[in-house]
Amino acid sequence: MITTQTLLDFFKETRAHTETICAPLQTEDYVVQPIVDVSPPKWHLGHTTWFFEEFILKHHKSGYTIFSDDFAFVFNSYYESVGKRVVRTDRGNLSRPTVAQVYAYRNYVTEALIELLEENTNDEIVKLLTIGIHHEKQHQELLLTDIKYILGNNPLMPVYDGHFSENSIESQSQKWISITEGIYEIGHQGTDFCYDNELGRHKVYLHDFEISNRLVTNGEYLEFINAGGYKQTLLWHAEGWDWVQTQKIIAPLYWHLIDNKWHQYTFKGLQKINIEAPLAHISYYEAFAYAQWKEMRLPTEFEWEVAQSQFNWGQRWEWTESAYLPYPGYAKEPGALGEYNGKFMVNQKVLRGGSVATPTHHTRPTYRNFFQTGLRWQFTGLRLAK
Repeated sequence: MITTQTLLDFFKETRAHTETICAPLQTEDYVVQPIVDVSPPKWHLGHTTWFFEEFILKHHKSGYTIFSDDFAFVFNSYYESVGKRVVRTDRGNLSRPTVAQVYAYRNYVTEALIELLEENTNDEIVKLLTIGIHHEKQHQELLLTDIKYILGNNPLMPVYDGHFSENSIESQSQKWISITEGIYEIGHQGTDFCYDNELGRHKVYLHDFEISNRLVTNGEYLEFINAGGYKQTLLWHAEGWDWVQTQKIIAPLYWHLIDNKWHQYTFKGLQKINIEAPLAHISYYEAFAYAQWKEMRLPTEFEWEVAQSQFNWGQRWEWTESAYLPYPGYAKEPGALGEYNGKFMVNQKVLRGGSVATPTHHTRPTYRNFFQTGLRWQFTGLRLAK
């Protein structure tokens, strides 16, 4: 049973870490929104704060006064049942509130929550606070990847953090892990935290399969590029082929061909491709096409979960061949929090594992990430199966 003090420390650590992520930024970096999927860092700071104010303080702290009448409108994300909000595409237009005002808002809400926890806690507050902490941890990863996109699309390609290691090499030799056919249980069990989309533990039948103990590397993917993989229509889904043609895709995101040598933008700035590092920033379309080229396939999320204890994971979110769907018996959270996961269970693929941007205490074997098939600004890679 988690104690109030442990939860309070977890909350404080989480709030502090979000601001640590933003520490290398200049004021001008906080407002930029290059594409709809990338939110300005200032918005993440405000949104994660609004979550605590909206779902906990407004309903559980006696006499609480909201920080600003405008902030619920500005920092709500997609909670239709809570009220109106700024359209997602317009977040980059929010030159006001200022960065200083957003940090003042964070301090105000953080102090109010600490006061609430020191005064009184009940099971409902503990549940909501735990969800809020993990919600902020999700946004810490989004913050990092959004910052990378913002700086990586700056023509100067500035360094974010010269100490951030995103391309650690997997030292183990290539092996294939064999899993025998049978009935396996899938989904979260136990009393520790998980999201509702991990619940509904159930049995699945799997046929014999093999899965790689290593992620696909930059060098291996470079072979696909050099073999004309982006020009071979038979390797691609029709939708993926349209995406390649329309977007003029010739390589993973952040790859740049300079003087006939491939470079990659990283948090350390522009560097030559490390061919031994795990591949990152690819779409599901690219993952599927590469697997086709290798005459193999992507694992399903169930195969991944059954096999994951036999390989290292956590450097890249791994595309699977599974659609993002509810487990048997799935039930959404009541009220507005029911909008957190269930409403997105359509037209998305599941990714498993975690990434170098995923914060500590926020990964587990049953975690189900999900994205639309053409997105690649996250640290997304692949592991082959056959």
